[in-house]
Amino acid sequence: MTNTLRQDIAYTSRNIVVDSARTRRRSVWTPAFGLAILITLVLLGLSLTTGEFDVFGEGNFWMFSITRIPRTVALVLAGASMAMCGVIMQLLTQNRFVEPTTTGTTEWAGLGLILTMWLFPTASLFARMSVATLMAFIGTMVFFLFLRRVSLKSSLIVPIIGIMLGAVVSSFTTYLALMTDTLQSLGIWFQGSFTGVISGRYELMWIVLIVTFLVFLVADQFTVAGLGKDMAVNVGLNYALVLFMGTAMVAVATGVTATVVGTLPFLGLVVPNIVALFRGDDLRSNLPWVCLVGICTVTVCDLIGRVIIAPFEIPVAMVLGLVGGMVFIGLLLRQRRKGGLAA
Repeated sequence: MTNTLRQDIAYTSRNIVVDSARTRRRSVWTPAFGLAILITLVLLGLSLTTGEFDVFGEGNFWMFSITRIPRTVALVLAGASMAMCGVIMQLLTQNRFVEPTTTGTTEWAGLGLILTMWLFPTASLFARMSVATLMAFIGTMVFFLFLRRVSLKSSLIVPIIGIMLGAVVSSFTTYLALMTDTLQSLGIWFQGSFTGVISGRYELMWIVLIVTFLVFLVADQFTVAGLGKDMAVNVGLNYALVLFMGTAMVAVATGVTATVVGTLPFLGLVVPNIVALFRGDDLRSNLPWVCLVGICTVTVCDLIGRVIIAPFEIPVAMVLGLVGGMVFIGLLLRQRRKGGLAA
């Protein structure tokens, strides 16, 4: 194949991808999206007013400002960021069943937290977050290296590999926690609850807002990378750089969320699949929807956990795990009916 022919193919492929993305992008701001924004605002309003003390009572504004507002902000940032992580990983792996909790990323972040507690007991929250982010990045890269060396005969192999790696890392983390008497701290971190999110502890969550903004800037590159390495290279995309950027963004969002909130299982799996069912795979036009649906999902699960046995709370991770597990099984059955579990 001559160089001229290769250039023509690359130019044509690039135009097809860009034109397709632009066509879908114009349909983002629709009445349905406006309704989704309204529903999200209503849910956030309920989050601000749901609890044991009356936010409208005299002298309660101080408590409202240090508990309810930080908690609701954390719900928004955690829901949007972890849903965004799921869609990035699904594009990079070309697999619908991956997200940070099915690739071992959160387990590696937990290992980073335990190592920090063990080696630097007086480390600040920012230092713990930094180590958790670094370990999450290393773990995600290890996951991608495993994928390159495994024959993928089924789409289920990818999450199985991730879950197995995560189980191994989690076992080692639990062993370290037992040896260093930090098992209770490990359990608190990974119960996935917003109970302890108060003023002074949630501010690190603003970092994921920066990550979300960066994802918007490079969304088209992630979309092209989701077409496969060969296609991405043909249209002139630096696939290795995009893979590195995606891994770094997922690691930062996962590390911050794990440090402040804990694990939010299946969120990155459920939300992108729901959005992709009716919008396709163009990340730039889907990202606002992914963020909104992620915020709504986390907020609804948190509200359920706060009212079902009030005045006590059920960790949001438990509710998310139940809902996400059912959706995961539904996706498997749907793929099986379509014959999509075979490579």
